[in-house]
Amino acid sequence: MESTHLGWRPLLRRQWPLACALLFFVGGEFLGEVGWWHVPGEVVVCVLAVLAPRRPFDAALTAAAAVPASSVVLRVAGVAPVTPMLGGLVVAEVAALMAIVAVVVRQAPPVRAVTGAVLLVAVSVVAALVRPEYRSPYWPDDYDGPGFGAQAVFGGVLLALSVGTGLYFRARDRERATAVRAEVAAAQHAERMALARELHDVIAHYVTGMVVHAQAAQAVPAAAREALPIIVRSGNEALTEMRRLVGTLRGTDADAPTASSDLADDVRGVVERSGQPVRLHVDLPEPVPPSLGRSVLRLVQESLTNARKHAEDVSSVDVSVSVSDGVVHVVVADDGRAQRTAPVGGSGGYGLVGMRERVELLGGRFSAGARAGGGWEVRAALPVTR
Repeated sequence: MESTHLGWRPLLRRQWPLACALLFFVGGEFLGEVGWWHVPGEVVVCVLAVLAPRRPFDAALTAAAAVPASSVVLRVAGVAPVTPMLGGLVVAEVAALMAIVAVVVRQAPPVRAVTGAVLLVAVSVVAALVRPEYRSPYWPDDYDGPGFGAQAVFGGVLLALSVGTGLYFRARDRERATAVRAEVAAAQHAERMALARELHDVIAHYVTGMVVHAQAAQAVPAAAREALPIIVRSGNEALTEMRRLVGTLRGTDADAPTASSDLADDVRGVVERSGQPVRLHVDLPEPVPPSLGRSVLRLVQESLTNARKHAEDVSSVDVSVSVSDGVVHVVVADDGRAQRTAPVGGSGGYGLVGMRERVELLGGRFSAGARAGGGWEVRAALPVTR
Protein backbone atom coordinates (compact mmCIF):
# COMPACT_ATOMS: atom_id res chain seq x y z
CA MET A 1 0.00 0.00 0.00
CA GLU A 2 1.27 3.48 -0.85
CA SER A 3 2.08 6.03 1.80
CA THR A 4 2.74 9.73 1.40
CA HIS A 5 4.97 9.65 4.50
CA LEU A 6 3.21 12.76 5.77
CA GLY A 7 4.33 13.33 9.36
CA TRP A 8 1.89 13.86 12.17
CA ARG A 9 2.67 17.55 12.61
CA PRO A 10 2.29 18.38 8.89
CA LEU A 11 -0.87 16.27 8.90
CA LEU A 12 -2.25 18.25 11.83
CA ARG A 13 -1.45 21.57 10.15
CA ARG A 14 -3.09 20.39 6.95
CA GLN A 15 -6.15 18.63 8.35
CA TRP A 16 -7.21 20.65 11.39
CA PRO A 17 -9.95 22.58 9.50
CA LEU A 18 -11.52 19.30 8.36
CA ALA A 19 -11.21 17.82 11.85
CA CYS A 20 -12.92 20.85 13.38
CA ALA A 21 -15.72 20.73 10.76
CA LEU A 22 -16.38 17.03 11.36
CA LEU A 23 -16.32 17.54 15.11
CA PHE A 24 -18.85 20.34 14.68
CA PHE A 25 -21.14 18.09 12.62
CA VAL A 26 -20.91 15.25 15.13
CA GLY A 27 -21.62 17.59 18.02
CA GLY A 28 -24.48 19.31 16.22
CA GLU A 29 -26.39 16.06 15.87
CA PHE A 30 -26.88 15.93 19.62
CA LEU A 31 -28.42 19.37 19.96
CA GLY A 32 -31.81 18.02 18.86
CA GLU A 33 -32.77 14.40 18.89
CA VAL A 34 -30.25 12.04 20.43
CA GLY A 35 -29.23 8.73 18.91
CA TRP A 36 -26.24 6.67 19.84
CA TRP A 37 -26.20 3.56 17.68
CA HIS A 38 -24.68 5.24 14.64
CA VAL A 39 -22.02 7.13 16.61
CA PRO A 40 -19.22 4.47 16.65
CA GLY A 41 -19.27 3.99 12.87
CA GLU A 42 -19.60 7.73 12.34
CA VAL A 43 -16.54 8.45 14.50
CA VAL A 44 -14.50 5.77 12.70
CA VAL A 45 -15.28 7.28 9.28
CA CYS A 46 -14.48 10.80 10.50
CA VAL A 47 -11.12 9.69 11.92
CA LEU A 48 -10.32 7.96 8.63
CA ALA A 49 -11.12 11.17 6.73
CA VAL A 50 -8.66 13.13 8.87
CA LEU A 51 -5.91 10.50 8.48
CA ALA A 52 -6.58 9.81 4.78
CA PRO A 53 -3.65 11.88 3.40
CA ARG A 54 -1.19 9.43 5.00
CA ARG A 55 -2.60 6.34 3.25
CA PRO A 56 -5.47 7.34 0.93
CA PHE A 57 -6.40 3.95 -0.55
CA ASP A 58 -6.19 2.21 2.83
CA ALA A 59 -8.50 4.85 4.28
CA ALA A 60 -11.00 4.29 1.45
CA LEU A 61 -10.95 0.52 1.95
CA THR A 62 -11.41 0.83 5.71
CA ALA A 63 -14.26 3.31 5.31
CA ALA A 64 -15.84 0.98 2.74
CA ALA A 65 -15.84 -1.72 5.44
CA ALA A 66 -16.87 0.53 8.34
CA VAL A 67 -20.04 1.95 6.73
CA PRO A 68 -21.65 -1.46 5.94
CA ALA A 69 -20.70 -2.74 9.40
CA SER A 70 -22.39 0.27 11.01
CA SER A 71 -25.41 -0.22 8.74
CA VAL A 72 -25.76 -3.87 9.81
CA VAL A 73 -25.58 -2.86 13.48
CA LEU A 74 -28.35 -0.29 12.95
CA ARG A 75 -30.49 -2.84 11.08
CA VAL A 76 -30.07 -5.50 13.79
CA ALA A 77 -30.82 -2.97 16.54
CA GLY A 78 -33.76 -1.61 14.56
CA VAL A 79 -32.66 1.95 15.20
CA ALA A 80 -32.69 4.52 12.42
CA PRO A 81 -29.86 7.09 12.35
CA VAL A 82 -30.81 10.53 13.60
CA THR A 83 -31.65 13.04 10.82
CA PRO A 84 -29.88 11.30 7.92
CA MET A 85 -28.63 13.59 5.17
CA LEU A 86 -28.29 11.19 2.24
CA GLY A 87 -29.98 7.81 2.29
CA GLY A 88 -29.08 6.40 5.65
CA LEU A 89 -25.93 8.50 6.11
CA VAL A 90 -25.83 11.36 8.59
CA VAL A 91 -24.15 14.71 7.88
CA ALA A 92 -20.78 13.85 9.44
CA GLU A 93 -20.58 10.57 7.52
CA VAL A 94 -21.37 12.26 4.21
CA ALA A 95 -18.76 14.97 4.83
CA ALA A 96 -16.16 12.39 5.84
CA LEU A 97 -16.81 10.20 2.79
CA MET A 98 -16.59 13.26 0.51
CA ALA A 99 -13.23 14.14 2.06
CA ILE A 100 -11.92 10.60 1.58
CA VAL A 101 -13.05 10.55 -2.07
CA ALA A 102 -11.30 13.87 -2.70
CA VAL A 103 -8.07 12.68 -1.07
CA VAL A 104 -7.97 9.32 -2.83
CA VAL A 105 -8.64 10.99 -6.21
CA ARG A 106 -5.93 13.55 -5.48
CA GLN A 107 -3.18 11.25 -4.24
CA ALA A 108 -3.77 7.63 -5.28
CA PRO A 109 -2.75 6.14 -8.64
CA PRO A 110 -5.55 6.33 -11.23
CA VAL A 111 -6.71 2.70 -10.90
CA ARG A 112 -6.83 2.88 -7.11
CA ALA A 113 -8.44 6.30 -7.19
CA VAL A 114 -11.30 4.99 -9.36
CA THR A 115 -11.59 1.82 -7.26
CA GLY A 116 -11.71 3.73 -3.99
CA ALA A 117 -14.31 6.23 -5.24
CA VAL A 118 -16.54 3.46 -6.67
CA LEU A 119 -16.36 1.48 -3.43
CA LEU A 120 -17.38 4.48 -1.34
CA VAL A 121 -20.30 5.23 -3.67
CA ALA A 122 -21.35 1.57 -3.47
CA VAL A 123 -21.32 1.46 0.33
CA SER A 124 -23.37 4.68 0.41
CA VAL A 125 -26.02 2.92 -1.67
CA VAL A 126 -25.80 -0.12 0.60
CA ALA A 127 -26.32 2.10 3.65
CA ALA A 128 -29.46 3.55 2.07
CA LEU A 129 -30.84 0.07 1.48
CA VAL A 130 -29.83 -1.60 4.75
CA ARG A 131 -30.32 1.05 7.41
CA PRO A 132 -33.78 1.54 8.90
CA GLU A 133 -35.69 4.47 7.45
CA TYR A 134 -35.86 7.58 9.56
CA ARG A 135 -39.11 9.40 10.00
CA SER A 136 -39.31 12.70 11.80
CA PRO A 137 -42.26 13.24 14.13
CA TYR A 138 -42.61 16.70 12.61
CA TRP A 139 -43.28 15.42 9.09
CA PRO A 140 -46.90 15.35 7.81
CA ASP A 141 -48.53 11.95 7.65
CA ASP A 142 -48.52 11.93 3.87
CA TYR A 143 -44.77 12.77 3.60
CA ASP A 144 -42.18 9.98 3.75
CA GLY A 145 -39.09 12.08 3.20
CA PRO A 146 -37.19 12.93 0.00
CA GLY A 147 -37.67 10.42 -2.81
CA PHE A 148 -35.02 8.22 -4.40
CA GLY A 149 -34.68 10.47 -7.46
CA ALA A 150 -34.03 13.60 -5.39
CA GLN A 151 -31.47 11.80 -3.24
CA ALA A 152 -29.76 10.38 -6.32
CA VAL A 153 -29.42 13.85 -7.84
CA PHE A 154 -28.20 15.30 -4.56
CA GLY A 155 -25.70 12.44 -4.14
CA GLY A 156 -24.48 12.92 -7.70
CA VAL A 157 -23.85 16.59 -7.04
CA LEU A 158 -21.87 15.79 -3.87
CA LEU A 159 -19.89 13.10 -5.69
CA ALA A 160 -19.07 15.47 -8.55
CA LEU A 161 -17.97 18.09 -6.03
CA SER A 162 -15.66 15.60 -4.26
CA VAL A 163 -14.16 14.18 -7.45
CA GLY A 164 -13.77 17.65 -8.96
CA THR A 165 -11.97 18.87 -5.84
CA GLY A 166 -9.63 15.89 -5.93
CA LEU A 167 -8.89 16.34 -9.64
CA TYR A 168 -8.24 20.06 -9.17
CA PHE A 169 -5.70 19.49 -6.41
CA ARG A 170 -4.20 16.57 -8.33
CA ALA A 171 -3.57 18.91 -11.27
CA ARG A 172 -2.13 21.54 -8.93
CA ASP A 173 0.17 18.96 -7.37
CA ARG A 174 1.32 17.85 -10.82
CA GLU A 175 2.03 21.45 -11.85
CA ARG A 176 3.88 22.09 -8.62
CA ALA A 177 5.96 18.92 -9.05
CA THR A 178 6.78 19.93 -12.63
CA ALA A 179 7.83 23.39 -11.49
CA VAL A 180 9.97 21.95 -8.70
CA ARG A 181 11.67 19.54 -11.10
CA ALA A 182 12.35 22.42 -13.49
CA GLU A 183 13.81 24.52 -10.67
CA VAL A 184 15.98 21.64 -9.49
CA ALA A 185 17.20 21.01 -13.05
CA ALA A 186 17.98 24.71 -13.48
CA ALA A 187 19.82 24.82 -10.16
CA GLN A 188 21.81 21.70 -11.06
CA HIS A 189 22.67 23.20 -14.45
CA ALA A 190 23.78 26.44 -12.81
CA GLU A 191 25.91 24.50 -10.33
CA ARG A 192 27.49 22.47 -13.13
CA MET A 193 28.26 25.63 -15.10
CA ALA A 194 29.78 27.30 -12.03
CA LEU A 195 31.85 24.20 -11.31
CA ALA A 196 32.92 24.01 -14.96
CA ARG A 197 34.09 27.64 -14.85
CA GLU A 198 36.01 27.07 -11.64
CA LEU A 199 37.67 23.89 -12.92
CA HIS A 200 38.53 25.50 -16.25
CA ASP A 201 40.01 28.60 -14.66
CA VAL A 202 42.02 26.73 -12.04
CA ILE A 203 43.30 23.86 -14.19
CA ALA A 204 43.98 25.95 -17.28
CA HIS A 205 45.97 28.53 -15.33
CA TYR A 206 48.20 26.27 -13.27
CA VAL A 207 48.60 23.36 -15.69
CA THR A 208 49.36 25.69 -18.58
CA GLY A 209 52.12 27.30 -16.51
CA MET A 210 53.53 23.89 -15.62
CA VAL A 211 53.55 22.77 -19.28
CA VAL A 212 55.17 26.00 -20.51
CA HIS A 213 57.97 25.81 -17.96
CA ALA A 214 58.47 22.11 -18.64
CA GLN A 215 58.79 22.86 -22.38
CA ALA A 216 61.27 25.61 -21.62
CA ALA A 217 63.32 23.20 -19.53
CA GLN A 218 63.30 20.70 -22.38
CA ALA A 219 64.40 23.30 -24.90
CA VAL A 220 67.07 24.79 -22.64
CA PRO A 221 68.38 22.11 -20.23
CA ALA A 222 70.30 24.75 -18.29
CA ALA A 223 66.99 26.39 -17.35
CA ALA A 224 65.67 23.22 -15.71
CA ARG A 225 67.06 24.21 -12.31
CA GLU A 226 65.01 27.41 -12.40
CA ALA A 227 61.91 25.87 -14.01
CA LEU A 228 61.48 22.90 -11.67
CA PRO A 229 60.72 24.95 -8.53
CA ILE A 230 58.14 26.94 -10.51
CA ILE A 231 56.54 23.71 -11.74
CA VAL A 232 56.45 22.31 -8.21
CA ARG A 233 54.92 25.52 -6.85
CA SER A 234 52.29 25.58 -9.60
CA GLY A 235 51.45 21.94 -8.96
CA ASN A 236 51.03 22.55 -5.24
CA GLU A 237 48.83 25.56 -5.89
CA ALA A 238 46.73 23.54 -8.33
CA LEU A 239 46.30 20.81 -5.70
CA THR A 240 45.33 23.41 -3.12
CA GLU A 241 42.70 24.88 -5.41
CA MET A 242 41.36 21.42 -6.25
CA ARG A 243 41.08 20.57 -2.55
CA ARG A 244 39.22 23.81 -1.99
CA LEU A 245 36.78 22.99 -4.78
CA VAL A 246 36.22 19.49 -3.44
CA GLY A 247 35.74 20.90 0.05
CA THR A 248 33.20 23.39 -1.28
CA LEU A 249 31.28 20.61 -3.03
CA ARG A 250 31.29 18.52 0.16
CA GLY A 251 30.21 21.54 2.21
CA THR A 252 33.31 21.48 4.41
CA ASP A 253 35.20 24.45 3.02
CA ALA A 254 32.58 27.15 2.71
CA ASP A 255 34.56 29.55 4.93
CA ALA A 256 37.79 29.37 2.95
CA PRO A 257 37.38 31.77 0.01
CA THR A 258 40.20 32.38 -2.45
CA ALA A 259 39.89 36.16 -2.29
CA SER A 260 40.99 37.95 0.86
CA SER A 261 39.89 41.35 2.09
CA ASP A 262 42.73 43.03 0.15
CA LEU A 263 41.99 42.63 -3.56
CA ALA A 264 45.07 44.60 -4.58
CA ASP A 265 47.42 42.11 -2.89
CA ASP A 266 45.47 39.20 -4.36
CA VAL A 267 45.79 40.59 -7.89
CA ARG A 268 49.52 41.20 -7.40
CA GLY A 269 49.90 37.59 -6.25
CA VAL A 270 48.13 36.28 -9.37
CA VAL A 271 50.31 38.48 -11.60
CA GLU A 272 53.54 37.39 -9.90
CA ARG A 273 52.65 33.71 -10.14
CA SER A 274 51.86 34.03 -13.85
CA GLY A 275 55.54 34.58 -14.72
CA GLN A 276 54.64 36.94 -17.55
CA PRO A 277 55.89 40.48 -18.35
CA VAL A 278 52.95 42.27 -16.74
CA ARG A 279 52.53 45.98 -16.16
CA LEU A 280 50.05 46.21 -13.32
CA HIS A 281 47.83 49.16 -12.44
CA VAL A 282 45.61 48.86 -9.38
CA ASP A 283 43.41 51.70 -8.21
CA LEU A 284 41.03 50.59 -5.45
CA PRO A 285 40.04 53.60 -3.34
CA GLU A 286 37.22 51.61 -1.73
CA PRO A 287 37.14 48.00 -0.53
CA VAL A 288 35.65 45.34 -2.80
CA PRO A 289 33.53 42.53 -1.30
CA PRO A 290 35.44 39.20 -1.22
CA SER A 291 32.74 37.47 -3.27
CA LEU A 292 33.23 40.03 -6.07
CA GLY A 293 37.00 40.01 -5.59
CA ARG A 294 36.99 36.28 -6.27
CA SER A 295 35.43 36.86 -9.69
CA VAL A 296 37.90 39.66 -10.44
CA LEU A 297 40.80 37.34 -9.63
CA ARG A 298 39.38 34.64 -11.88
CA LEU A 299 39.00 37.14 -14.75
CA VAL A 300 42.61 38.31 -14.40
CA GLN A 301 43.85 34.75 -14.02
CA GLU A 302 42.00 33.42 -17.05
CA SER A 303 42.99 36.43 -19.20
CA LEU A 304 46.67 35.89 -18.36
CA THR A 305 46.30 32.18 -19.11
CA ASN A 306 44.77 32.98 -22.50
CA ALA A 307 47.60 35.39 -23.28
CA ARG A 308 50.12 32.69 -22.45
CA LYS A 309 48.33 29.98 -24.46
CA HIS A 310 47.14 31.83 -27.52
CA ALA A 311 49.58 34.70 -28.10
CA GLU A 312 53.13 34.73 -29.51
CA ASP A 313 55.90 37.29 -29.08
CA VAL A 314 54.24 38.96 -26.10
CA SER A 315 56.49 41.71 -24.78
CA SER A 316 54.07 43.09 -22.21
CA VAL A 317 50.64 42.50 -20.74
CA ASP A 318 48.80 45.44 -19.24
CA VAL A 319 46.56 44.56 -16.31
CA SER A 320 44.33 47.25 -14.81
CA VAL A 321 41.91 46.83 -11.92
CA SER A 322 40.14 49.96 -10.75
CA VAL A 323 36.95 51.11 -9.06
CA SER A 324 34.94 54.15 -10.08
CA ASP A 325 31.30 55.07 -9.46
CA GLY A 326 30.58 51.76 -7.76
CA VAL A 327 31.89 49.66 -10.67
CA VAL A 328 35.02 47.49 -10.77
CA HIS A 329 36.75 47.81 -14.14
CA VAL A 330 39.07 45.00 -15.22
CA VAL A 331 41.22 45.38 -18.35
CA VAL A 332 43.82 42.85 -19.51
CA ALA A 333 45.56 43.62 -22.82
CA ASP A 334 48.62 42.09 -24.50
CA ASP A 335 50.65 43.10 -27.56
CA GLY A 336 51.21 39.63 -28.98
CA ARG A 337 49.95 38.00 -32.15
CA ALA A 338 47.81 34.93 -32.56
CA GLN A 339 49.60 31.60 -32.50
CA ARG A 340 49.86 29.71 -35.76
CA THR A 341 50.10 26.35 -34.02
CA ALA A 342 47.72 24.72 -31.57
CA PRO A 343 48.06 26.15 -28.06
CA VAL A 344 49.52 24.22 -25.17
CA GLY A 345 47.05 21.56 -24.08
CA GLY A 346 44.68 22.37 -26.93
CA SER A 347 41.84 24.88 -26.87
CA GLY A 348 38.50 23.87 -25.47
CA GLY A 349 36.93 27.22 -26.31
CA TYR A 350 35.42 27.63 -22.85
CA GLY A 351 37.64 30.36 -21.42
CA LEU A 352 35.87 33.38 -22.93
CA VAL A 353 32.49 31.71 -22.49
CA GLY A 354 33.18 31.13 -18.82
CA MET A 355 34.37 34.71 -18.27
CA ARG A 356 31.32 36.13 -20.03
CA GLU A 357 28.98 33.94 -17.96
CA ARG A 358 30.74 34.92 -14.74
CA VAL A 359 30.41 38.64 -15.52
CA GLU A 360 26.79 38.45 -16.70
CA LEU A 361 25.74 36.49 -13.60
CA LEU A 362 26.99 39.44 -11.56
CA GLY A 363 25.08 41.94 -13.69
CA GLY A 364 28.18 43.29 -15.41
CA ARG A 365 29.39 43.91 -18.96
CA PHE A 366 32.04 41.88 -20.78
CA SER A 367 33.88 42.26 -24.08
CA ALA A 368 36.90 40.62 -25.62
CA GLY A 369 38.57 40.95 -28.99
CA ALA A 370 41.59 41.97 -31.06
CA ARG A 371 43.11 45.40 -30.50
CA ALA A 372 43.47 47.87 -33.33
CA GLY A 373 47.26 48.06 -32.94
CA GLY A 374 47.71 44.32 -32.47
CA GLY A 375 47.20 42.01 -29.55
CA TRP A 376 44.15 41.03 -27.57
CA GLU A 377 42.10 42.86 -24.97
CA VAL A 378 39.62 41.72 -22.35
CA ARG A 379 37.34 44.23 -20.63
CA ALA A 380 34.85 43.69 -17.81
CA ALA A 381 32.78 46.05 -15.69
CA LEU A 382 31.33 44.57 -12.49
CA PRO A 383 28.93 46.50 -10.24
CA VAL A 384 29.84 46.58 -6.57
CA THR A 385 26.92 45.24 -4.52
CA ARG A 386 27.02 45.15 -0.73
